[in-house]
Amino acid sequence: MRRITVIGSRGQLGHDLMESLTAAGHQTTGLTHQQISIEDPECIAGALGQSPPDLIINTAAYNKVDLAEKEPEIAYAINALGPRHLAQYCSEKSISLMHISSDFVYGLDTSRQTPFQEHEAPGPVSAYGLSKLAGEYFVRALCPQHYVVRTCGLYGVAGKTGNGNFVETMLRLGKDRDELSIINDQHCTPTATRDLASALTRLIETNQFGLYHATCQGQTTWYEFACTIFELAGISVNTHPITTEQYNAPADRPRFSVLDCSRLTAAIGDAIPDWKSSLKHYLESQGEICPK
Repeated sequence: MRRITVIGSRGQLGHDLMESLTAAGHQTTGLTHQQISIEDPECIAGALGQSPPDLIINTAAYNKVDLAEKEPEIAYAINALGPRHLAQYCSEKSISLMHISSDFVYGLDTSRQTPFQEHEAPGPVSAYGLSKLAGEYFVRALCPQHYVVRTCGLYGVAGKTGNGNFVETMLRLGKDRDELSIINDQHCTPTATRDLASALTRLIETNQFGLYHATCQGQTTWYEFACTIFELAGISVNTHPITTEQYNAPADRPRFSVLDCSRLTAAIGDAIPDWKSSLKHYLESQGEICPK
Protein backbone atom coordinates (compact mmCIF):
# COMPACT_ATOMS: atom_id res chain seq x y z
CA MET A 1 0.00 0.00 0.00
CA ARG A 2 1.24 3.47 -0.91
CA ARG A 3 0.17 6.92 0.11
CA ILE A 4 -0.82 8.62 -3.14
CA THR A 5 -2.05 12.16 -3.73
CA VAL A 6 -4.00 12.87 -6.92
CA ILE A 7 -3.96 16.52 -8.01
CA GLY A 8 -7.06 17.34 -10.05
CA SER A 9 -9.10 14.63 -8.37
CA ARG A 10 -12.46 15.88 -9.65
CA GLY A 11 -11.45 15.86 -13.30
CA GLN A 12 -12.25 12.97 -15.61
CA LEU A 13 -8.97 11.11 -15.16
CA GLY A 14 -8.49 12.19 -11.55
CA HIS A 15 -11.94 10.88 -10.61
CA ASP A 16 -11.28 7.45 -12.12
CA LEU A 17 -7.76 7.30 -10.70
CA MET A 18 -9.15 7.86 -7.21
CA GLU A 19 -11.47 4.88 -7.65
CA SER A 20 -8.86 2.63 -9.27
CA LEU A 21 -6.11 3.37 -6.76
CA THR A 22 -8.42 2.94 -3.77
CA ALA A 23 -9.70 -0.37 -5.16
CA ALA A 24 -6.07 -1.51 -5.48
CA GLY A 25 -5.54 -0.89 -1.78
CA HIS A 26 -3.63 2.38 -1.86
CA GLN A 27 -4.21 5.17 0.65
CA THR A 28 -5.43 7.84 -1.74
CA THR A 29 -5.96 11.56 -1.17
CA GLY A 30 -7.50 13.88 -3.76
CA LEU A 31 -6.76 17.58 -4.12
CA THR A 32 -8.83 19.97 -6.24
CA HIS A 33 -7.79 23.31 -7.74
CA GLN A 34 -9.38 25.02 -4.74
CA GLN A 35 -7.04 23.08 -2.45
CA ILE A 36 -3.80 23.39 -4.41
CA SER A 37 -2.47 25.69 -7.14
CA ILE A 38 0.53 24.05 -8.75
CA GLU A 39 1.58 27.43 -10.18
CA ASP A 40 2.51 28.50 -6.63
CA PRO A 41 5.42 26.66 -4.92
CA GLU A 42 4.33 27.87 -1.48
CA CYS A 43 0.82 26.54 -2.08
CA ILE A 44 2.27 23.16 -3.06
CA ALA A 45 4.31 22.99 0.13
CA GLY A 46 1.34 24.08 2.22
CA ALA A 47 -1.06 21.57 0.71
CA LEU A 48 1.35 18.65 0.89
CA GLY A 49 3.60 19.54 3.81
CA GLN A 50 1.59 18.07 6.69
CA SER A 51 1.86 14.49 5.43
CA PRO A 52 3.85 14.14 2.21
CA PRO A 53 2.76 11.12 0.12
CA ASP A 54 4.92 8.46 -1.48
CA LEU A 55 3.65 9.40 -4.95
CA ILE A 56 1.98 12.44 -6.48
CA ILE A 57 -0.09 12.11 -9.64
CA ASN A 58 -0.62 15.39 -11.46
CA THR A 59 -3.67 15.47 -13.71
CA ALA A 60 -4.14 19.24 -13.42
CA ALA A 61 -3.78 21.11 -16.70
CA TYR A 62 -4.86 24.11 -18.73
CA ASN A 63 -6.76 22.38 -21.55
CA LYS A 64 -8.28 25.34 -23.42
CA VAL A 65 -6.38 24.69 -26.63
CA ASP A 66 -7.79 27.58 -28.66
CA LEU A 67 -7.75 30.12 -25.84
CA ALA A 68 -4.09 29.29 -25.16
CA GLU A 69 -3.22 31.05 -28.43
CA LYS A 70 -4.44 34.31 -26.85
CA GLU A 71 -3.11 33.70 -23.34
CA PRO A 72 -0.02 31.50 -23.70
CA GLU A 73 1.43 32.83 -20.46
CA ILE A 74 -1.44 31.26 -18.48
CA ALA A 75 -1.09 27.94 -20.30
CA TYR A 76 2.67 27.99 -19.64
CA ALA A 77 2.21 28.83 -15.96
CA ILE A 78 -0.07 25.84 -15.40
CA ASN A 79 1.22 23.29 -17.92
CA ALA A 80 4.95 24.02 -17.68
CA LEU A 81 5.86 25.94 -14.53
CA GLY A 82 3.32 24.01 -12.44
CA PRO A 83 4.92 20.63 -13.21
CA ARG A 84 8.34 22.25 -12.68
CA HIS A 85 7.37 23.31 -9.16
CA LEU A 86 5.96 19.84 -8.44
CA ALA A 87 9.10 18.16 -9.79
CA GLN A 88 11.34 20.33 -7.61
CA TYR A 89 9.23 19.60 -4.54
CA CYS A 90 9.20 15.85 -5.23
CA SER A 91 12.95 15.79 -5.82
CA GLU A 92 13.63 17.57 -2.53
CA LYS A 93 11.31 15.23 -0.61
CA SER A 94 12.27 12.00 -2.48
CA ILE A 95 8.68 11.60 -3.70
CA SER A 96 7.78 9.89 -6.96
CA LEU A 97 5.84 11.96 -9.50
CA MET A 98 3.48 10.87 -12.26
CA HIS A 99 2.70 13.70 -14.68
CA ILE A 100 0.00 13.43 -17.35
CA SER A 101 0.92 14.92 -20.71
CA SER A 102 -0.66 15.00 -24.17
CA ASP A 103 -0.44 13.79 -27.77
CA PHE A 104 -0.38 17.50 -28.66
CA VAL A 105 3.40 17.44 -28.17
CA TYR A 106 3.31 16.09 -31.75
CA GLY A 107 1.87 17.59 -34.93
CA LEU A 108 4.77 19.10 -36.84
CA ASP A 109 5.13 15.97 -39.00
CA THR A 110 2.04 16.36 -41.22
CA SER A 111 2.85 13.34 -43.42
CA ARG A 112 3.07 10.88 -40.53
CA GLN A 113 1.19 7.56 -40.89
CA THR A 114 2.73 5.31 -38.21
CA PRO A 115 2.27 5.63 -34.43
CA PHE A 116 4.83 7.67 -32.50
CA GLN A 117 7.22 5.94 -30.10
CA GLU A 118 8.49 7.64 -26.97
CA HIS A 119 12.04 8.14 -28.25
CA GLU A 120 10.96 10.05 -31.37
CA ALA A 121 11.34 13.82 -31.47
CA PRO A 122 8.20 15.78 -30.62
CA GLY A 123 7.05 18.84 -32.54
CA PRO A 124 4.10 20.84 -31.18
CA VAL A 125 2.04 23.14 -33.43
CA SER A 126 0.16 25.15 -30.78
CA ALA A 127 0.79 27.17 -27.66
CA TYR A 128 -0.97 24.46 -25.67
CA GLY A 129 1.25 21.74 -27.14
CA LEU A 130 4.38 23.77 -26.44
CA SER A 131 3.35 24.31 -22.82
CA LYS A 132 2.70 20.59 -22.32
CA LEU A 133 6.06 19.65 -23.83
CA ALA A 134 7.86 22.15 -21.59
CA GLY A 135 6.15 20.59 -18.57
CA GLU A 136 7.39 17.17 -19.63
CA TYR A 137 10.97 18.38 -19.92
CA PHE A 138 10.90 19.99 -16.48
CA VAL A 139 9.60 16.81 -14.83
CA ARG A 140 12.07 14.56 -16.62
CA ALA A 141 14.99 16.86 -15.83
CA LEU A 142 14.24 17.67 -12.19
CA CYS A 143 12.58 14.59 -10.67
CA PRO A 144 14.54 11.32 -10.94
CA GLN A 145 11.60 9.12 -9.90
CA HIS A 146 9.10 10.18 -12.55
CA TYR A 147 6.47 8.78 -14.86
CA VAL A 148 5.55 11.10 -17.72
CA VAL A 149 2.47 9.78 -19.49
CA ARG A 150 1.25 11.04 -22.87
CA THR A 151 -2.35 10.26 -23.65
CA CYS A 152 -5.11 11.37 -26.03
CA GLY A 153 -8.81 12.17 -26.40
CA LEU A 154 -9.89 11.50 -22.83
CA TYR A 155 -13.50 10.95 -21.85
CA GLY A 156 -14.98 9.71 -18.58
CA VAL A 157 -17.98 9.87 -16.27
CA ALA A 158 -16.81 13.08 -14.55
CA GLY A 159 -17.21 14.82 -17.91
CA LYS A 160 -20.98 14.68 -17.54
CA THR A 161 -20.86 17.19 -14.69
CA GLY A 162 -17.56 18.94 -15.38
CA ASN A 163 -16.26 20.60 -18.54
CA GLY A 164 -17.68 17.87 -20.77
CA ASN A 165 -15.91 15.67 -23.29
CA PHE A 166 -16.25 14.78 -26.95
CA VAL A 167 -18.55 11.82 -26.32
CA GLU A 168 -20.98 13.79 -24.18
CA THR A 169 -20.88 16.71 -26.63
CA MET A 170 -21.71 14.43 -29.57
CA LEU A 171 -24.54 12.75 -27.66
CA ARG A 172 -26.03 16.16 -26.87
CA LEU A 173 -25.60 17.62 -30.35
CA GLY A 174 -26.76 14.43 -32.04
CA LYS A 175 -30.03 14.59 -30.14
CA ASP A 176 -30.50 18.34 -30.62
CA ARG A 177 -29.53 18.84 -34.27
CA ASP A 178 -30.38 17.34 -37.65
CA GLU A 179 -26.92 17.80 -39.18
CA LEU A 180 -23.36 17.94 -37.89
CA SER A 181 -20.02 18.71 -39.56
CA ILE A 182 -17.03 16.99 -37.93
CA ILE A 183 -13.30 17.03 -38.67
CA ASN A 184 -12.10 13.96 -40.56
CA ASP A 185 -8.39 14.63 -41.14
CA GLN A 186 -7.07 14.45 -37.56
CA HIS A 187 -6.04 10.89 -36.68
CA CYS A 188 -5.82 9.96 -33.02
CA THR A 189 -6.98 7.42 -30.42
CA PRO A 190 -9.87 8.31 -28.09
CA THR A 191 -9.22 6.94 -24.61
CA ALA A 192 -11.61 6.11 -21.79
CA THR A 193 -10.31 7.43 -18.47
CA ARG A 194 -11.57 4.33 -16.67
CA ASP A 195 -9.29 2.10 -18.75
CA LEU A 196 -6.38 4.55 -18.57
CA ALA A 197 -6.69 4.79 -14.79
CA SER A 198 -6.56 1.01 -14.50
CA ALA A 199 -3.39 0.88 -16.61
CA LEU A 200 -1.71 3.67 -14.65
CA THR A 201 -2.56 1.96 -11.36
CA ARG A 202 -0.69 -1.09 -12.60
CA LEU A 203 2.19 1.00 -13.93
CA ILE A 204 2.98 2.63 -10.59
CA GLU A 205 3.22 -0.81 -9.02
CA THR A 206 6.10 -1.72 -11.38
CA ASN A 207 8.44 1.10 -10.29
CA GLN A 208 9.56 1.29 -13.92
CA PHE A 209 9.97 5.04 -14.21
CA GLY A 210 10.21 6.93 -17.48
CA LEU A 211 8.26 8.28 -20.43
CA TYR A 212 5.19 6.34 -21.58
CA HIS A 213 2.50 6.54 -24.22
CA ALA A 214 -0.87 5.40 -22.89
CA THR A 215 -4.04 5.27 -24.98
CA CYS A 216 -6.62 2.75 -26.03
CA GLN A 217 -5.62 0.57 -28.95
CA GLY A 218 -6.32 1.43 -32.57
CA GLN A 219 -6.84 4.75 -34.30
CA THR A 220 -9.62 6.80 -35.84
CA THR A 221 -10.61 10.35 -36.80
CA TRP A 222 -12.96 12.61 -34.88
CA TYR A 223 -15.55 12.16 -37.63
CA GLU A 224 -15.33 8.35 -37.48
CA PHE A 225 -15.40 8.51 -33.68
CA ALA A 226 -18.59 10.60 -33.76
CA CYS A 227 -20.25 8.28 -36.28
CA THR A 228 -19.47 5.30 -34.03
CA ILE A 229 -20.98 7.10 -31.04
CA PHE A 230 -24.18 7.78 -32.99
CA GLU A 231 -24.35 4.21 -34.29
CA LEU A 232 -23.91 2.62 -30.86
CA ALA A 233 -26.32 5.04 -29.18
CA GLY A 234 -28.93 4.66 -31.93
CA ILE A 235 -28.93 8.37 -32.77
CA SER A 236 -30.02 9.38 -36.26
CA VAL A 237 -28.26 12.52 -37.48
CA ASN A 238 -26.80 13.58 -40.83
CA THR A 239 -23.01 13.85 -40.54
CA HIS A 240 -20.59 15.62 -42.87
CA PRO A 241 -16.80 15.14 -42.84
CA ILE A 242 -14.81 18.37 -43.06
CA THR A 243 -11.14 19.34 -43.02
CA THR A 244 -9.19 21.13 -40.31
CA GLU A 245 -8.99 24.16 -42.58
CA GLN A 246 -12.76 24.23 -43.02
CA TYR A 247 -13.27 24.13 -39.26
CA ASN A 248 -10.81 27.03 -38.90
CA ALA A 249 -10.08 26.85 -35.18
CA PRO A 250 -7.73 29.46 -33.66
CA ALA A 251 -5.16 26.79 -32.69
CA ASP A 252 -3.68 24.21 -35.02
CA ARG A 253 -4.08 20.53 -34.14
CA PRO A 254 -1.96 17.49 -35.00
CA ARG A 255 -3.12 15.79 -38.19
CA PHE A 256 -1.69 12.53 -36.86
CA SER A 257 -0.97 11.92 -33.18
CA VAL A 258 -1.50 8.18 -32.77
CA LEU A 259 0.78 6.86 -30.02
CA ASP A 260 2.63 3.54 -29.90
CA CYS A 261 1.91 2.10 -26.45
CA SER A 262 4.04 -1.04 -26.65
CA ARG A 263 6.37 0.18 -23.90
CA LEU A 264 3.46 0.49 -21.47
CA THR A 265 2.11 -2.90 -22.54
CA ALA A 266 5.49 -4.49 -21.81
CA ALA A 267 5.68 -2.82 -18.40
CA ILE A 268 2.22 -3.80 -17.12
CA GLY A 269 1.84 -7.05 -19.07
CA ASP A 270 -1.37 -6.09 -20.86
CA ALA A 271 -2.67 -3.59 -23.39
CA ILE A 272 -5.40 -1.03 -22.78
CA PRO A 273 -8.58 -2.15 -24.62
CA ASP A 274 -9.27 -0.95 -28.16
CA TRP A 275 -11.12 2.33 -28.48
CA LYS A 276 -14.36 0.86 -29.87
CA SER A 277 -14.83 -1.64 -27.04
CA SER A 278 -14.00 1.06 -24.47
CA LEU A 279 -16.55 3.39 -26.04
CA LYS A 280 -19.24 0.69 -26.03
CA HIS A 281 -18.59 -0.04 -22.35
CA TYR A 282 -18.74 3.67 -21.50
CA LEU A 283 -22.04 4.19 -23.33
CA GLU A 284 -23.52 1.11 -21.63
CA SER A 285 -22.39 2.37 -18.21
CA GLN A 286 -24.09 5.71 -18.88
CA GLY A 287 -27.35 4.14 -20.02
CA GLU A 288 -26.97 5.28 -23.62
CA ILE A 289 -27.18 1.72 -24.97
CA CYS A 290 -28.51 -1.47 -23.43
CA PRO A 291 -25.90 -4.19 -22.82
CA LYS A 292 -26.54 -7.43 -24.68
